[in-house]
Amino acid sequence: MMQPAANSVPPPQYQMQPPQQPLQQWMQPQQSQYHMPPPQQPSGYYYQQPPPAADAPLQPQQYAAALAAQAQPSTDDGIRSLWIGDLQYWMDEQYLYSCFASTGEVISAKVIRNKQTGQSEGYGFIEFVSHAAAERNLQTYNGSLMPNIEQTFRLNWASMGAGEKRDNTVEYTIFVGDLAADVTDYMLQETFRANYSSVRGAKVVTDRLTGRTKGYGFVRFGDESEQLRAMTEMNGKFCSTKPMRIGPAANKQNIDGQAKASYQTSGGTQSEEDPSNTTIFIGNLDPNITEEHLRQVFGHYGQLLHVKIPIGKRCGFVQYADRNCAEEALRLLNGTQLGGQSIRLSWGRSPSNKQVDQNQHNGAYYGYAPGYETYGYAPAAQDPNLYHAGYTGYGN
Repeated sequence: MMQPAANSVPPPQYQMQPPQQPLQQWMQPQQSQYHMPPPQQPSGYYYQQPPPAADAPLQPQQYAAALAAQAQPSTDDGIRSLWIGDLQYWMDEQYLYSCFASTGEVISAKVIRNKQTGQSEGYGFIEFVSHAAAERNLQTYNGSLMPNIEQTFRLNWASMGAGEKRDNTVEYTIFVGDLAADVTDYMLQETFRANYSSVRGAKVVTDRLTGRTKGYGFVRFGDESEQLRAMTEMNGKFCSTKPMRIGPAANKQNIDGQAKASYQTSGGTQSEEDPSNTTIFIGNLDPNITEEHLRQVFGHYGQLLHVKIPIGKRCGFVQYADRNCAEEALRLLNGTQLGGQSIRLSWGRSPSNKQVDQNQHNGAYYGYAPGYETYGYAPAAQDPNLYHAGYTGYGN
């Protein structure tokens, strides 16, 4: 039986049988301390049962209320919530709350779960007492180590509609292959950060079911010259016990500009404004791309009802069960570079609708070369700034 990777093993207090019903998604858990590191042998199932409170003079609800009363948000106070990604399956609201409780500025924590299974989708949200508090925590914690696990925080501004604050700075990403089985996000990050100061984070891709590494990952840079240097200087260098294989990956671009361009060329906003529409049109598809590949990429954002690539057309459609999932996928994946090309997303119509917009079926879309499993960078489904790479030679 395969064992999960070390960085995916939950602390002892989480090793319990799951209940029949999923947990309430929003909660204000009791503050607690996590003193024990994760064990090396996990049990078969994990339920997010919070440990007893220690040294908690106030109940969390009272504490949060007191903090909220102290906050003095102004009329132009912005978004107060942060998105958090790359969550292990045992990380629940109690754990997330405890990560920020010492700041005295967190109000609540939420883990997004699959509606059918109740299992974590790998991301969540943290609400703070004010926009300023959220910004302080973003700057303080993003990229630092999480408690009791060799994994770094992956934070960004949450998606809260128009007026939200997003990080639209350009990032430069490299692919790192042939990684040893014991390499973690933090180990990969620090291997590069020791030589390049602009490193913003790293991610080792793991199997969502077993937690085992797939032997490759990605490193993000804030400086293009350092990215280019790293591709040459770090190729063949050791990380843990194996030499790394470095290659190009997708670079983060301005998501807002790409989304605007896509909507302007999609031929109207009627489908965009329809709250019942959950279908996304995908342009710039290579003719060799399969429906299964689309299912893997877009399935990270929620349950898919339909995936369709019309025969002979260089485009496709995915339909979600939930509108919110479709909105998140469109926002995060639109303009994403795959294998050197960018996919073009806009609101589509249901594949069952016979009056499909002909503009969405024209043959002018051309696109990306297929590769191994793509990885969604924020997120995570997840990530507010999601990037994929097309790089041959690695299978699932």
